[in-house]
Amino acid sequence: MDWTLEVAFLPVTDVDRAKDFYTRIGFHPDHDQSPSDNIRFVQMTPLGSACSIAFGKGIVDGAGPNVGTLMLCVSDINAARAQLIAAGVDASEVDVQPWGHFVYFDDPDGNHWNVQYLPYRYEG
Repeated sequence: MDWTLEVAFLPVTDVDRAKDFYTRIGFHPDHDQSPSDNIRFVQMTPLGSACSIAFGKGIVDGAGPNVGTLMLCVSDINAARAQLIAAGVDASEVDVQPWGHFVYFDDPDGNHWNVQYLPYRYEG
């Protein structure tokens, strides 16, 4: 039996601001539905990912930010950082570690993200 992670839910304070932020950094807006006045469900997926994020009104109870960190994996850490910077994101410098290279950033609500590049996957 396969167990797949499909969606990670994020707390946000402003749904439109969050949707704009994730659109600017390259996430695809899959759904934006309001089945009632108390619920708005937004689902967005990073390019090439099988897992999405979801946020909205009446979706995640409690205030943010996310208590954990979410991770995106890329094949070119410098290009990923450049894309984030071009989108107006306050992304860290590239953090080179023996096990991988990382860039860190937060969304407007303080949800933490790591961008990971693993050289052994892409270098001969």
